[in-house]
Amino acid sequence: MTSNALLAEEKNIAHTRILDLRKEIKKASDAYYISDAPLMSDAVYDSLMRELIALENAYPEFADANSPSVTVGGGVSSQFEEVKHESKMYSLDNAMNFEELDSWVHKVEDELGVFPEFCLELKIDGLSIALTFDENKFVRAATRGDGVVGEDVTENVLFVQDVPRELSIQGAAKVENSKKPLELRGETYMPKSSFSALNKEAERINGEISCGHLKGKKEKLFANPRNAAAGSLRQKNPLVTRDRNLKTFMYSIASQDDVAITNQFDLLKWLANCGFHVNPDVTLANSIDEIHDFCKACLEKRDVLEYDIDGVVVKVNDFSLQEKLGFTSRAPKWAIAYKFPPEEKTTLLKDITVQVGRTGVLTPVAELEPVTIAGSVVSRATLHNEDEVVRKDVRIGDTVVVHKAGDVIPEVVGPILELRPKDAKPWEMAKKCPACGSTVVRIDGEVAHRCISLECPAQRLEKLKFWASREAMDIESLGSENISTLIDEGRVSDFADFYTLTVDEIKTLKTQRTNKDGEPVPVGEKNAIKIFESIQKSKFNNLDRVINGLGIPGIGKNLARDLSLHFSDMKELMNASPEDLAKIDGLGAILAKGVVDFFKIPQNLNVIDRLMELGVLMKSNSGGTADNLPLKSLTFVLTGTMVNSGMSRDEASDELRNLGAKVTSSVSKNTSFVVAGENAGSKREKAVALGVPILNEQDLVYILENRALPAR
Repeated sequence: MTSNALLAEEKNIAHTRILDLRKEIKKASDAYYISDAPLMSDAVYDSLMRELIALENAYPEFADANSPSVTVGGGVSSQFEEVKHESKMYSLDNAMNFEELDSWVHKVEDELGVFPEFCLELKIDGLSIALTFDENKFVRAATRGDGVVGEDVTENVLFVQDVPRELSIQGAAKVENSKKPLELRGETYMPKSSFSALNKEAERINGEISCGHLKGKKEKLFANPRNAAAGSLRQKNPLVTRDRNLKTFMYSIASQDDVAITNQFDLLKWLANCGFHVNPDVTLANSIDEIHDFCKACLEKRDVLEYDIDGVVVKVNDFSLQEKLGFTSRAPKWAIAYKFPPEEKTTLLKDITVQVGRTGVLTPVAELEPVTIAGSVVSRATLHNEDEVVRKDVRIGDTVVVHKAGDVIPEVVGPILELRPKDAKPWEMAKKCPACGSTVVRIDGEVAHRCISLECPAQRLEKLKFWASREAMDIESLGSENISTLIDEGRVSDFADFYTLTVDEIKTLKTQRTNKDGEPVPVGEKNAIKIFESIQKSKFNNLDRVINGLGIPGIGKNLARDLSLHFSDMKELMNASPEDLAKIDGLGAILAKGVVDFFKIPQNLNVIDRLMELGVLMKSNSGGTADNLPLKSLTFVLTGTMVNSGMSRDEASDELRNLGAKVTSSVSKNTSFVVAGENAGSKREKAVALGVPILNEQDLVYILENRALPAR
């Protein structure tokens, strides 16, 4: 491969990674800011963001104005009215250690030509809020949202007791004769004691519901006070907010021109004089040592505070110097957040249990003597996998160090070896699944141990949902709600049970909908007939859908199709040797062994035998003649929008694969054809540059209808 080709391939890989990172970060940001349900720890989020920024700096040609690296994290939920802020509410860049903090300070010093005075404040772990006052009276409250537009939460903030209804403006701080509304900013938070009481009450109610003493939907348990505060402020019913005991700390103003104040420290004093709560832990620093000392002191006392903090905000104090430094697209250049390392505590590791996940992965879990970390009681923490247990060398009976990664996810750091009991033994993964007793397997090259039994109760719901999904058997109308009910009522425990259901059984299933008396509404005969007919129709699916639906580890939709092209029916596949399977392109020896191991499990054979007895065909449309398929050895790339063929790109890709073609997402010199729909972009351009033939939609339709390439 030439150097130019290597460079192009490297760029393709980088571009793909950039797009994946943007998607994942956006998903995590929406979950954090809009749904108040974090998907990952702050530390993981920060790590992904740093990787994205590094790649975007290395490949500026892939810059995007909508990238999360240049936009403010957050968004606006459709359940609230939108509010446009007077000026943009920015995020803060982070320094994860003193080295990064010092580097930022020196950068500021170099930019200004002088070491400035800094104002240091606690970083409150809450929800940013903007409060607007007109003629000194409170008129509106909004969340930060995307920084430009926030959510109107005025009705809810009326129940936050420490927000004044009227400003007690003192002295000459406000610009004389100014009639302009003031937008003031700060943080809404939930005290640790209120957070603890909220979750305890939720646990009590959930226990009553589980025991049948109460009816209704279970209460949400919040991960930490920050998410509790966000969830409480962003309620449809303001009376819920009233009972959540939210509080605020205010620290800034939308427009510094609205006040006759020249620095951040004096602004904080003025805000306090106006009647706001302002955090008392604030100081001025004129050296790096003073900054370090304040950060260390705040870290030491974070446990005794009644509210959560996750760092210190370091700001250039003088407003004129702030103006000189300016902003990036997402953060001020004159401020940074020094993030504390995770809070650590020691406690006793009482046991290591094994939890079976929805995909069959076995996860060791540390059972701990309860300990309070970052505002909540921790009694369990994941140990991830056996290799991680061995690496950390944690044993039952150890005194261990525990922290919350990113102040969210409990994690065992490691043991204190000096306190280890003499009889403590190294831990080993169970050989049998604790949920069903089936033999546990570990695929070569993977860290995970798995239960691959189709009858495992711990995986039942997810396996049954996937079997019925569009990716697998495509049983229309049989949604997750119906499947959950079927499981709860003991009517379905494996795939084969679907095919024993009658219309009379299905129509009595209860749904989440209720009638005027509050009683669950059943599915009903009309919908039951639809579900029954869809189940019966699925019996005639091609073999690849059955293989995919079984959930064999490592075998997804594409490999399932490849297997169906090489084997005429399920029995032929079940009898295949590892050597036969390994010859299939893309499978390899490791996955081949995994397929063979799957068909050695007695429970799996039992389910497959029952499926056959109940009429599920399990035959391949290709008859196991992959070598004779017309598009064998050809590679296609589809780009643009398909508007004339009546198919989506995914559907067209499936049809091409059924004819033996390989369909990939990137164009290379090994690509046989690029099919370009409307608005085809860079992939079409790359095909032209590489001399790859380009087909249009009419060509695609011809290929699929005639099972041959169009004449050229």
